[in-house]
Amino acid sequence: MFNWISQVVSVTRFSILSLPQRKGSSAAALLGIAGVVAVMVGVLSIAQGVLKTMQSSAGDNNAIVLRSGADSEMMSGLGGDDVRIIAEAPGIARDDSGAVSSPELFVIINMPMQSTGTDANVPLRGVQASAMKVRESFKLIEGRMFEWGLNEVIVGKGAREQFAGLSVGSSIEVGQEKWPVVGVFEADGGLSESEIWVDAAVLQPAYRRGNSYQAVYVKLNSREAFDEFKDTLTSDPRLNVKPMRESEYYDSQSTTVYNLITGLGTIIAIIMGLGAIFGALNTMYTAVSSRTREIATLRALGFRAGPVVISVVSESLLLAFVGGLIGAGLAWLAFDGYRAATLNWASFSAITFAFDVNIKLLAQGIIFAMLIGLIGGLLPAIRAARQPIAQALREL
Repeated sequence: MFNWISQVVSVTRFSILSLPQRKGSSAAALLGIAGVVAVMVGVLSIAQGVLKTMQSSAGDNNAIVLRSGADSEMMSGLGGDDVRIIAEAPGIARDDSGAVSSPELFVIINMPMQSTGTDANVPLRGVQASAMKVRESFKLIEGRMFEWGLNEVIVGKGAREQFAGLSVGSSIEVGQEKWPVVGVFEADGGLSESEIWVDAAVLQPAYRRGNSYQAVYVKLNSREAFDEFKDTLTSDPRLNVKPMRESEYYDSQSTTVYNLITGLGTIIAIIMGLGAIFGALNTMYTAVSSRTREIATLRALGFRAGPVVISVVSESLLLAFVGGLIGAGLAWLAFDGYRAATLNWASFSAITFAFDVNIKLLAQGIIFAMLIGLIGGLLPAIRAARQPIAQALREL
């Protein structure tokens, strides 16, 4: 056993030390694998960024109430009486102003993208003062809060970065009127940063919505209070509503776009990975071919086939590992934190997000690179081990 291990170490060391003699083919395989990993991690970081944005939007003790059967705010509708009854439900946190409950109106307006100039569906949300209490991460970072009762708006940080005409001092067009932008806010990277906010009492008549809303967001006393809150609302004959935890709601909102991007990224990675495998095969076959007589001499001296196979596979895995590290590093430098916008298929509105190249994604990229290296090195390794010694010794 010790002799076999000694053979593995000796042959593998010799194989790796001879890499500089094959700079061209080795570099081609390494860079090919690096490119595959960089693209794979870059694409999948979009899905991770969208998921992180959605998860950051959910408060631990928060819930949302929609009309029964609605899957998003766009499909929901609640009347003023519904809002009042919901605010009286047990389990809702309360302060000096009453229930921490925020009835909100959700509409979409067209705004041009800064990067392309093409129109995007930007959410315009009508809120009440309680909206800032429900969303504890809300923070005004520039300008001021809009005046209640006036046609003024504040915009999320992500919306300002991605859509044209949303800097403080500019105006948005709603109907035939100009509504000035007076402030910019952030919300811990959550979905709200993709939105424009205005007083709900101003937005309702502008869109002829009367005393109606799309959803009610509430802050509960605790996570455990949700069941009582939900049971009370769903058993009330005056209501036809669907209460959900915010975390569940935002998970459902992100499912379509997350699966779409992840599926697309996986297909791209597989297609590019096949090309990288052929590149690795070519590199390792070239390496085996150039060392045919050396390998045959080792076999003639008593080295077994197993150590030869392991040495060739180890060389391929080393190239793949280095290529994976380079690709993962390039993806992290190029994409992590890069802000973009995409379509939320649940509400058909734009959401802004930051690419998220996290440790888990980097590890997946490196593992994928190692898989490419293993497949690319295994067949040449078996060929090297099975080649007849006498025939190999006669080759130039």
